[in-house]
Amino acid sequence: MTYSSTEKALIVYFRLTMAWTFLYAASHQVFVPDFSVIGFLNHTKTFHDFFSMFTTPTMAPVTTFLVEYGHLLIGLSLLVGLMTRVSAFFGMLLMIVYWFAHMDWPFIENTNNFIVDYHLVYAGVLVFLMVKHAGHVFGIDGWVEKLAFIKAHPTLKPLVA
Repeated sequence: MTYSSTEKALIVYFRLTMAWTFLYAASHQVFVPDFSVIGFLNHTKTFHDFFSMFTTPTMAPVTTFLVEYGHLLIGLSLLVGLMTRVSAFFGMLLMIVYWFAHMDWPFIENTNNFIVDYHLVYAGVLVFLMVKHAGHVFGIDGWVEKLAFIKAHPTLKPLVA
């Protein structure tokens, strides 16, 4: 794809700001020994019965691990531009789950957010990054796509294409 300098700048800006968002969240989770998703998920309102399944004694450690290291991996992937489409997809899913988790229909998180909040905006930015192949703009995806290993295994190409 050919991009103007303005498009490239916007793509890199959005990729790096979304990377920072996920890495900052991870810094409060991965490096804090007593972090757990239970506190967050116990305060859900609209879909409380669904989210409470993830707070059981057997599921909470798994859910906590996935959230902590999911944030970290998504952030690192976006930061370096490697497997950007994959990480942006999982980041978008995570943002939609958080949107549902914050919902007190029709308000999201508080009465200032009617139906839409920043989680949906972030999800939209992540879709934009997927569509624009953001890892090819000052990222590693463009280089990895040209490797002989990827050419020899074309089923892996969608991960970096």
